Amino acid sequence: MNHGISGRTASEIAESLRGLVERGTLRPGDPLPPVRALAESLGVNRNTTVAAYRQLTQAGVVVTRGRGGTHVADRSPVAQEGFAADSVLRDVGTGNPDPDLIPDPSKALRSMAGRPVLYGEPVIDPGLESWAGAWMQRDLASAGPFRLTITSGAADAVERLLAQSLTRDDAVALEDPCFLASIHTVRLGGYRPVPVPVDAEGMTVDGLRDALEQGVRAVVCTPRAQNPTGASLTEQRAAQLRDVLADHPYVLVIEDDHFSLLSQRPFYSLIGPRHRRWALIRSVSKFLGPDMCLAVTASDPDTAERLAMRLTPGTTWVSHLLQRLTLALVTDADVMRDIDRAGAHYAARNAAFAARLIAHGVPAEPGDGLNLWVALPVPARAVADRLMRRGWLARSGDEFLVGDADPSERLRLTVHDLNDADAEQLAVDIAAAVHAVAGRRLAAEVG
Repeated sequence: MNHGISGRTASEIAESLRGLVERGTLRPGDPLPPVRALAESLGVNRNTTVAAYRQLTQAGVVVTRGRGGTHVADRSPVAQEGFAADSVLRDVGTGNPDPDLIPDPSKALRSMAGRPVLYGEPVIDPGLESWAGAWMQRDLASAGPFRLTITSGAADAVERLLAQSLTRDDAVALEDPCFLASIHTVRLGGYRPVPVPVDAEGMTVDGLRDALEQGVRAVVCTPRAQNPTGASLTEQRAAQLRDVLADHPYVLVIEDDHFSLLSQRPFYSLIGPRHRRWALIRSVSKFLGPDMCLAVTASDPDTAERLAMRLTPGTTWVSHLLQRLTLALVTDADVMRDIDRAGAHYAARNAAFAARLIAHGVPAEPGDGLNLWVALPVPARAVADRLMRRGWLARSGDEFLVGDADPSERLRLTVHDLNDADAEQLAVDIAAAVHAVAGRRLAAEVG
């Protein structure tokens, strides 16, 4: 079935398909005919239909899923982190750090005076470069030489790294479930996401091996405090993943260590000593606040050179005032003690809430990071709907899925800022919602 597609040239076929999408005859997710079948129905050469699909892929109208065929692109917006707009509900899905645990920058602001920086000068402030180099070197001793780049946050770094290395429809391995910003970046870039399952030890070995066999040109991984699951790579898992990547040294490996100084887990890397294209990104936004839009990227010299070309002085460098403020904060002993206390606080509050859920019959593992990833025996959306009736706004795991999968049975909760009374009430309400959904499902099956 060709859905009414017409045309004799690649441009005509592409225009016909675009018209069917714009008129709603073809909807997001609808499969398109295989290129050979479409060519036969139109009486044209197979290469003509291949070229038509390529034009539409480059324009973002369709997406290619390898063996899964070609489908109309889903243009629905990707969910975003942060508070939900226009809601009177208590939002426990924000993914935000606690503002009371973000260091006060006023002291650092008073002490960071310096002369103005002009066009053509180095884009990295010397003081920050020295501190950041030592910070990254501790975890990259076996990765070979590297250079530093400063970007406007981790998402900015990921976007620029992919853009300097990939073209539209190139395949990118993403953790599944995945950080929302990474899903958004890959979708807007026109790349093809290949899901790699995540378990309690991080990205799975078989999942990464399968993604590499599908020809991914980049891998985006969170080595610890994976968002949304809270998983961190173990030493053994990291070694197994490095072994898999050893046969693919030119696949770009991007490690987003977003929780860095707040993490309660050790850092283990996917980057082996002979890997040729890699980058480790560390943002300051989780421990210095989201308004501190700055990330440090350490990468192999060739990748750093290409990344630097996308940060031309005078256009998109990161303000030296912001760089100096970051340096003043991270070299202040009192601030670093506050950051240590904040990391311990998040871990303790998440562990306490997991214990509350367990006490009410809902199994939970605290993991690492700002959030809890709670397994349920029923679809999470149904539980989230019932929580809304009780005044809570929670995120179901469906928002974080990369691949085509059954409805998620996970909730991602941000609970570290709840007091004990509110935390207890939320745990009671979650247990009640799970019980009600399970009872309703059982009644439907019996009936």
